[in-house]
Amino acid sequence: MSNLDFTGKVAIITGAGNGLGKSHALELASRGAKVVVNDLGGARDGTGGSLSAAEEVVKEIEAAGGEAIANGANVTKMDEVEAMVASAMDKWGRVDILINNAGILRDKSFSKMTMEDYRLVVDVHLIGSANCSKAVWEIMKEQKYGRIMMTSSPSGLYGIFGQANYSAAKAGVVGLMNALTLEGRKYDIRVNALAPTAATRMTLDLGIPEPIMEQMTPASITAGVVYLVSEDSPSKCILSAAGGGFSRAYVAETKGIYLKPGEQTPENVAAQFDAICDKSDLQYFEDTNGPIANFMGQAQAALKS
Repeated sequence: MSNLDFTGKVAIITGAGNGLGKSHALELASRGAKVVVNDLGGARDGTGGSLSAAEEVVKEIEAAGGEAIANGANVTKMDEVEAMVASAMDKWGRVDILINNAGILRDKSFSKMTMEDYRLVVDVHLIGSANCSKAVWEIMKEQKYGRIMMTSSPSGLYGIFGQANYSAAKAGVVGLMNALTLEGRKYDIRVNALAPTAATRMTLDLGIPEPIMEQMTPASITAGVVYLVSEDSPSKCILSAAGGGFSRAYVAETKGIYLKPGEQTPENVAAQFDAICDKSDLQYFEDTNGPIANFMGQAQAALKS
């Protein structure tokens, strides 16, 4: 494959003052993209705010000969997000790429977590991603081109102790990706999700041994991100990435069983639960019609037998 070139493309990257977002911004800029470096500049828990981190990234990009502007919009506030997108349009006239990367942590066990902390984390990760996607959506439709990346997490795909808020939000962006993939298809708007683990301030408390953390660089994750937002990108892909390793995560269903009317009892579900859970014939569906068609097909076959 030839080198992926982004000359003439405009990218908005949220949470780009540090960590993964910074790595994405520097790499895309080095490949010719013009970049809006968005960062509220707060602490890991979302408190405080400063534009200095975003401005430092812009300086790095400009020193290397690239183009970038700093932006301090809070992704949970739609008016600020719309103003950020307007600034990109005013300066460069288009928006081709959106990387939803902004995030915070407020970790506690569910018993000890306040609902304020729950809502705030969901607001930043999930509502923030929706706000930013909504703000660029009509622009991308008009262009008939757009690439949007959600940042999910293994915590959202598989769960983790002490992050009920974060896990729920990170699962939510996968659902958002699924729906936007379908709505954006005829406009060549492709939407993907990243499930990364990297050595950033967001992962300081995971207890990963230092030699392993040294391998888990943000740059290794960015290698996958660049492809996900390129012209030749897939859509509806969940890319899991850590320390140079990449895999694709899927949502799948077992083929399952069909119970005829009169047999549809909890006792029969319990009796056949092993068959319901049998993974020997997994089904992969493109939309919600898939499982319905699977079950109705089994029902029709049962009625004919």
